[in-house]
Amino acid sequence: MAAVGCGALLALAAAALAIGFVSRAPKPVEPISLSAETGADAPLYTDWGASAILSPDGKRMAFLATDSDQNRRIYVRSLDQLQATALHGSEGVRDHFFSPDGDWLGFFADGKLKKISVHGGAAVTLSDAPTGHGGSWGEDGNIVFVPTVRSPLSKVSSAGGAAEPLTTLNQQAGEITQRWPQVLPGSKSIIFTSNTHGGNYEDADIVAYSMASGQRKLLLHKGYYPRYLPSGHLLYIHEGTIFASAFDAKRLELTGKPVPIVEGVVTAPGNGGAQFSFSDTGNLVYLSGRRTGPSFGLNWMDVSGKFTPLREALGDYYELRFSPDGSRIALEFSDGKRVDIWVYELARDTLTRLTFDGRSNFNPVWTTDGQRIVYTSMENNDQFDLYWKRADGAGEATRLTQTNATKFAGSWSPDSKVLVFEQRSPDSFWGIMTLSVEGDEKSGWKVAEPKSFLHNSFNQRAPALSPDGRWLAYRSDESGTPEVYVQPFPGPARRWQISTGGGCNPRWSRKEKELFYRTPTFTGGQDVKVMATAYTTSGASFQAEKPRVWSPGQFSIRGSEYTGYDVHPDGKRVAVLRAPDAGASSSVNKVNFIFNFFDELRRKVPPGKN
Repeated sequence: MAAVGCGALLALAAAALAIGFVSRAPKPVEPISLSAETGADAPLYTDWGASAILSPDGKRMAFLATDSDQNRRIYVRSLDQLQATALHGSEGVRDHFFSPDGDWLGFFADGKLKKISVHGGAAVTLSDAPTGHGGSWGEDGNIVFVPTVRSPLSKVSSAGGAAEPLTTLNQQAGEITQRWPQVLPGSKSIIFTSNTHGGNYEDADIVAYSMASGQRKLLLHKGYYPRYLPSGHLLYIHEGTIFASAFDAKRLELTGKPVPIVEGVVTAPGNGGAQFSFSDTGNLVYLSGRRTGPSFGLNWMDVSGKFTPLREALGDYYELRFSPDGSRIALEFSDGKRVDIWVYELARDTLTRLTFDGRSNFNPVWTTDGQRIVYTSMENNDQFDLYWKRADGAGEATRLTQTNATKFAGSWSPDSKVLVFEQRSPDSFWGIMTLSVEGDEKSGWKVAEPKSFLHNSFNQRAPALSPDGRWLAYRSDESGTPEVYVQPFPGPARRWQISTGGGCNPRWSRKEKELFYRTPTFTGGQDVKVMATAYTTSGASFQAEKPRVWSPGQFSIRGSEYTGYDVHPDGKRVAVLRAPDAGASSSVNKVNFIFNFFDELRRKVPPGKN
């Protein structure tokens, strides 16, 4: 049991009295609002989906908080009691949700979708979910969830079994992500957030999907984190405000204009999450404040763990790559409307935009001679393909691939004639490909057809060629945990596991015989470290020493698919993305209740006839 302070006792007692009042008075005149401490001496975790959620019957609240030992767990408290109980076995939790009967909680942790009883006990793994982004437990016993950041919805039985795809991404519209689903009453339809880029969700779409017909319907534009209430309303977030509209859940139609209901709600427009929840009995819980997930700035990190600001966050930086001479950094940058590639010159402290075409542009990689930058672009209605452009911005971008598969560049051979890249196959596994490019600026460029280099029933990602082009480092999840491996290039030959205990996004030092990588995280956050291992080679043999922590400094990443760092060509410095308040613990431990919220909602936004 977590200890509760004296100030919390009065607030929690008031909450208990409010619950009792509402249960005795079927038609109160006014709603009851109050603020109360959670009942745990631990700050709430507010970076993604709702931290505090109410059970369907409104009698319990489950919330996510970080203990003094830095473990994030689920806490459960009955609202007529003064103490919260931590659910051991839920460590590393994110994005939890109640079962319809309120006896279980589904959640994401360790790259899996799990469930645990509200009374405690062992957690049960239901499915793989490397970067889950929301789940909902239907009345039919199935859970609809998002397994990865750029995947459609899937469903799995809450009793266990194989997960199966439920929806598809609308490639013609440029859709790249579906997240935060809610199964509607009757388990025949779903609502969710859809977006064509990952930079900002203020301009996202809210979509309804019928499981019976397989058809989808656009409900509204410029909103995210939709929630249907039994009062006959659809709630969603826009610019930190909860909006409500009358909603016909059978016909999947809005029947009225959206109206602002609650202002100043904590939100995360960078990932589409929001801090509010409701019970079927008519109560609302939310966190008040400004947006979470501050913009990430560019920093130097040294071997002692000291951070020095390199470039402040004027928007959101997502990826970074040093030029071969170390004088420039290519950045994936979002201004809140779209994502583009920019080039930052360290000596002049200037940031110049490189890409202007396409819906969004991602993952810049320099050619070895520093003359060009290859990147992934979603051009008009096409799938993600590889393009390249002169690094000085001159001329037009040239399309390098035209295949119906998502792909991201890895690195170039020393002569800039072979690109290794990762590509997602129709079976949803990521493999490593090669692309040969011949020619020059005067005679023109000849691009060969991509060739498969490494593909199997696991995910091989983040390919990186050594400075001499003889070795390929990459990440594979075949052991159940992402690890870094090395094998000869172009091979084939044996391979060696480099990381122990998890590893992602390898980077080679250009000056020393060292291979860097970062530690993995399944949810994103500020707990990532850079590791390094020295190595020697002899013929076709690769000998790596035991990995060591290169720096005790911890930095931020958006999610497990992002890199968040790069090694300067001198091999002595590392640039990382870091939130301005990284390392500072949150002090949020209060929630706001509105009891009898549904009656107030009906007065402000009369529902239509369903």
